[in-house]
Amino acid sequence: MRLLLDTHVALWAITGDARLPETIQALIADPANSISVSAASVWEIAIKHALGRGGPGAMPIGGAQASAYFRASGYGLLSVSADHAAAVETLPPVHADPFDRLLVAQAAHEAMSLVTHDSKLGAYGGMVVVF
Repeated sequence: MRLLLDTHVALWAITGDARLPETIQALIADPANSISVSAASVWEIAIKHALGRGGPGAMPIGGAQASAYFRASGYGLLSVSADHAAAVETLPPVHADPFDRLLVAQAAHEAMSLVTHDSKLGAYGGMVVVF
């Protein structure tokens, strides 16, 4: 299975956060699955970390650190293409966050499953795995 991790899921995975259920940890650890993180997630982390968004500990690391941790964990880094960006306009407006919308567009375009804890993203259908 080809999995694209939502930003918070990727952070929880590399930090061992207890909010990540064992079932999702097992999916990520399964060598039969291909795990990716979007460049959009690294961008989101960098912006929110620099701005101190969400209070203390919300973005515990910066973008460069996150990118290094993702690589060290063996995750693929998915670049954002013009096709991904253009696909955002075809999505129904069920979610307003531009980072999340781009992740959904990438998952759809790349035939991946987006793994998230954001229940709103479940409205995009079968390509989204909500826990």
